[in-house]
Amino acid sequence: MSGLVHGILSLPGWLVLLVAGLVVFSEDALFVGFVIPGETVALLAGAAAKLGHVSLVGVLIVVIVAAIVGDTVGYEIGRHVGPRVLQLKILQKRRKRLDEAEGFLARRGGSAVFLGRWVAFFRAVMPALSGTARMHYPRFLSYNAAGGLAWGATVVLLGYAAGASYAKVEKTFGRDAAFVVLAVVIVALVVWRVRKHRADRRADARNGELSGASRPSHP
Repeated sequence: MSGLVHGILSLPGWLVLLVAGLVVFSEDALFVGFVIPGETVALLAGAAAKLGHVSLVGVLIVVIVAAIVGDTVGYEIGRHVGPRVLQLKILQKRRKRLDEAEGFLARRGGSAVFLGRWVAFFRAVMPALSGTARMHYPRFLSYNAAGGLAWGATVVLLGYAAGASYAKVEKTFGRDAAFVVLAVVIVALVVWRVRKHRADRRADARNGELSGASRPSHP
């Protein structure tokens, strides 16, 4: 992790933007969110902005646009060749997670596109699943745009805030210690987001069960 932090923070500004945009786009368009750390790279790009390596506004624009366009490409791929894509070996190895994503989309519809953006695996497959399910594109786009905007701004600004800690530690203890602190802060932020989403999902499931149990049975 510290190697990734050092590599990205050492890049010139234009390359930070290029790497962040390509990784976020690929994560959403090519169903590899469980391989390519789009969230982590966006966090690091935000940290690089705090350190003055790149413009914060530039990072926000690139990450948000890459997220929205990447989801749109994923949707179109799912719409045209979805069933074949879902049979890919890399997805079949994660069949249980894929079934969870399909069930989530079936229950929540458009809001699943927005909420799914906050979990790496769902973020990677939800656009293609939406296309395969033939969700109306205007509906998909509205939730996709809202999710891309909210997620992109949140992750980049969290990275920007983490970059402030990096700068303070570097000044006091040196560069190596600062890399370690920044890596720990970013990992903690990612883990917190994933756990919070899982807890919300379990709460939704319990509420659904209680709601079902409270319905009167009909002969």
